[in-house]
Amino acid sequence: MFWEANCALSCHPSFKVLQVILFSFPRLVALPVHIATSRAHFKILLPHTLSSAPNYLLLKHPLVLEDKFAWLRDDEFAREAIAGVNPNSIERLKVFPPVSKLDPEIYGPLDSALKEEHILSQLNGMAVQQVITYQRMRAYYHDIYLPFVERINALDGRKSYATHVIFFLTHNGTLKPVAIELSLPPAGPSYQSKRVVTPPQDATSNWIWMLAEAHFSANDAGAHQLAHHWLRTHACMEPFILAAHRQLSAMHPIYKLLDPHMRYTLEINALARQSLISVDGVVESCFTVGRCCMELSSSVYKSAWRFDMDALPADLVRRGMAVPDSTQPHGLKLLIEDYPYAVDGLLIWSAIENWVRKYVNHYYTDSSMVSDDKELQGWYSETINVGHADLKDASWWPKLNTNEDLIYILTTFIWNVSTFHAALNFGQYPYGGFVPNRPPLMRRLIPEESDPEYANLIADPQKFFLHSLPSVLQASKYMAVVDTLSTHSPDEEYLGERQQQSTWSDEPEIVEAFYEFSAEIGRIEKVIDGRNRDTNLKNRCGAGVLPYELLAPSSDSGVTCRGVPNSVST
Repeated sequence: MFWEANCALSCHPSFKVLQVILFSFPRLVALPVHIATSRAHFKILLPHTLSSAPNYLLLKHPLVLEDKFAWLRDDEFAREAIAGVNPNSIERLKVFPPVSKLDPEIYGPLDSALKEEHILSQLNGMAVQQVITYQRMRAYYHDIYLPFVERINALDGRKSYATHVIFFLTHNGTLKPVAIELSLPPAGPSYQSKRVVTPPQDATSNWIWMLAEAHFSANDAGAHQLAHHWLRTHACMEPFILAAHRQLSAMHPIYKLLDPHMRYTLEINALARQSLISVDGVVESCFTVGRCCMELSSSVYKSAWRFDMDALPADLVRRGMAVPDSTQPHGLKLLIEDYPYAVDGLLIWSAIENWVRKYVNHYYTDSSMVSDDKELQGWYSETINVGHADLKDASWWPKLNTNEDLIYILTTFIWNVSTFHAALNFGQYPYGGFVPNRPPLMRRLIPEESDPEYANLIADPQKFFLHSLPSVLQASKYMAVVDTLSTHSPDEEYLGERQQQSTWSDEPEIVEAFYEFSAEIGRIEKVIDGRNRDTNLKNRCGAGVLPYELLAPSSDSGVTCRGVPNSVST
C-alpha cells in the first residue's frame, strides 16, 4: 500500500481516516514532484529509506504498533516518559501547584492554573500534600516553548502551547497522567492564557484529552530533538572532538582513548547542518517550532545546558529522580525503582567510569601529571574557551587538576556520545514512525466551547484530530528522516568493541582492562535482557508493553530499537 503525497507543499492534505495510518505498514510513499526531482539529494540524506521504485520512499512497520492500540492508552503515554525516546526530561514535582521560572512581566503570573480539585480524584485517596511528601508526583515541563508560542502560532499551519503534564506514581510503580496544562502568552489582562485538561469523563472530553496529549507529545518531540538530541549529544560534544584533533597528538593516551568515540561525528554534524537543521530544512519543515528551531535550541544552551550535569548520576539528582545514598549501588537511590532508562544507564555509566579510571590511573600515576600535561590542558582549555566561548566564564565547568577530574570529564563525554545518544536516537522511528503516537507538529489549537471551531470538533472529532496532526507530506518527510536516523550501519562499532587494537599492542595492562570492560558490557546486556522478561517490571514487560532495549549494547544493522555505538555516528 502507499500514501500519495504528490501535491504542492502548500496544500497540506490531511489523513482522511485513522485506519489509513494504523493498518497499512509497510508502505510506499509517493514523493511530490518537486522533491522527486531532487532524488539525488535525498539519496545522500535518506539512503536507507529510498526504495528501488522511482520517486517512492519505503516506510516500515514501527515497533510501537506491535500493539496497534497502545498509543491510545494513558499508561503507554506515561510509560514513554521514563522508557521512551526522551526519558531524561521528567522531574519530581516538589511544589504544587508548579511555578514557572519565566519572567512574569512578559509571560504573565508564574503560578500554574492547576488546582487540587483538578487532580484529587486521581490520587488513589491521597491528599495532594501527601503525594508531594511521599515523592509520588512527577512533572514534565515545556516552558521553553512559551517565549516562541506567539511566533509559532503566527506561522501557517502551526499551532502550539507551552505544555505541562503531571504524573502520579501508582502503588505498582507505574505512572499515570492526571492533568495537562496548556499555556499561551497572555494577550491582555482579561485573557485566559492557561487551561487545564484532565482525564476524560465522556466522549467529548476523551477527544479533548487526546488532543492535549498530542500537543504535549509534539512539544516533547521538538524538545527531544532540539534541546537534547541535537544540542547535548551532537553540538555540545563537537568542541571536545575538534579540540582533541587540534591539541592532542595521535600518540597521546587520551587521544587513543577518545578515538573510537569521535568516529563519524564531525561528518554527521556537517550533513545535519546542510540538510536537517538548515533554513527550510527537514527540522524546520517537520516540527512545530518551524523557523524558531535553532533559536529555541540556542536559548536552551544559554540558559540550561551544563556539562557537569550531563553526567547521568548528576542529572538524575538534579531532576529529583534520585537521591544520594552511599548504601546503594552507584551511590544513588532511584525514586522510581522501575525507571528503565536510569537503571540500565547506571550500569553502563559505572562500566565506563571503571574502564576510564583504570586507563587514566595507568598513564597518570599522580595528579601533578594531569596538571602538567600541556596537550591535555590545551585540549580542555580550547574546548571551553573556544568551542564553548559563550559559556567560558561559567563557574560550573569541572576543573582539570586531578585524576578524578579527568576521569569525570572523560566518563561524561563518553557517556554522552555513546549511551545517552543511543537512548535518544535509535528509538525515533520505532516510537515516532507512527505519527499519532508522537506527532512532530500540530496544526490546530484545541477549541473552547465558545469558539466556532468547537462545533467542528463535536460534529466529527476524528476528522478534527487528523486535521490537527501533520499533513500526509509532513508526516512522510518526518518518518523518512527518523527512519534513517534510527538505522544502524553495517560497520557500526558498539560499546566494548575496538576495531583497531594495534595502537595498544605495547600496553598489556590496558588491553586487559579493555577486555574486562568489554566483558562487563556483555554482562550488562544479559541483565537488561533479563529485566525485559521480568513481569514484575511493568514499565518494560507485559501485554502490549515494549521491552526497553535502547541501552542493550549490541545490535544488528538496520532499525532495531537497540544498540549503543561508541560514537555519535547517525
